[in-house]
Amino acid sequence: MEANNDTIKLYYNTEREKLQMPEYGRNILRMVEILKSIEDKEQRSLQARAVVKAMEILNPQVHSQENYEQKLWDHLYLIAGLDLDIDAPYPAPSLEEIQSKPQIIPLKNKPVKASHYGRNIESIIDLIAAEPDGEIKTAMIKSLAIYMRQQYLIWNKDSVADETIFKDIEKLSDYRIRVPEGISLTKINDSATFARPGMSINVGGTQQNAQNRNRNWVNKKNRRPNNRKK
Repeated sequence: MEANNDTIKLYYNTEREKLQMPEYGRNILRMVEILKSIEDKEQRSLQARAVVKAMEILNPQVHSQENYEQKLWDHLYLIAGLDLDIDAPYPAPSLEEIQSKPQIIPLKNKPVKASHYGRNIESIIDLIAAEPDGEIKTAMIKSLAIYMRQQYLIWNKDSVADETIFKDIEKLSDYRIRVPEGISLTKINDSATFARPGMSINVGGTQQNAQNRNRNWVNKKNRRPNNRKK
C-alpha cells in the first residue's frame, strides 16, 4: 500500500512479481532484494545467514527433509534467481539440477484378473500356492474361500455356490492350488447383508442388529433424568 497526498494505492498479488518460493512470502523476497544490493561481499554473506535463519523460522516443515540446511541455502539462491555472490556453506545449485525431473519408477503391477476380488486376493493366492500341502494349507484355502464368497456377494449375485468360489481359486492361481475334496463353507445367515463399501454402515451384519442398536440408543437417551432447574 502506498500513500500519495489524499490517495492510497493498494497493490494486489496479481499485480506483483510471481514468487519463486511462495512458502516464504514476499517479506523474504524483499530481504533478498536488499541483500543483493549490499556491495560488500563479507557483509552480504553475513546478512545472508540471517535471511536463511528467518526462512527456517517461517518454514519449519523443512526440518523433516534430509539435509534441510542445504535446502534452505538452495531456496535462498532460488529466490535470488541464482544471482547471488556470497560465501555460503553450500554451493549454489545449477540450473540443470533445478530443472531436472525425478526418474520415473516403472510399475510392475499386472492387470487384475477378477476386479470383484481385488489385487490383494491374488497376492494371498500366491502365498497359499507356495505353502506345502497339509492341514494348514487346507485351513488357509477355506478361510480364503469364505472371504472371497463375501466379496463375490458384495459385487455380484445374492447367492453363489461353494463350487464357484473353489473354481475361481484354482483359476486365479493358474491351477497351482487344487481345492481338497470335502471342504464346505459355513452357511450364510439369511438376514446377512453385504453392501458395497461406502453404501452402507451395515457391511456383513444384519439390518435387524443395526435397528436394535439405534433403538437402544434412543431409549437410553430418553431415560436420562432432567436435572435442569425450572
